[in-house]
Amino acid sequence: MLSAKEKPSRRSQDRTRAVLPVRIRGKNASGVLFEALAHTLDLTPTGARLGAIHHELTALDTLVVLFRKRRIEFKVMWTRLLDKHGEYQVGLQMIAQESDPWGLSVPHSGSRFITTAAAV
Repeated sequence: MLSAKEKPSRRSQDRTRAVLPVRIRGKNASGVLFEALAHTLDLTPTGARLGAIHHELTALDTLVVLFRKRRIEFKVMWTRLLDKHGEYQVGLQMIAQESDPWGLSVPHSGSRFITTAAAV
């Protein structure tokens, strides 16, 4: 039996903790278009985890993330309801691969912490 430390990782890439302000656009689970502010929690070269989402989303739907002057399209991979007030975290997979979608040179391995107060 494997202990928690010995379990193989399901992740194909390391995450970089990064709290960045973003604007998101998409359709909620009811099919209604929305635009809202949120923030990243961590990044990979091909995905992201977002927090402060107050719309229920559906897996495999498309979500557009706007950061600085960048527009990045993602596929929703999973959602997690955090509390009874309707706040969600979502896991995203980039649809079109870009070399540096965030403009931050996110490393392919190792751990770093990135934070910025840049305007959305």
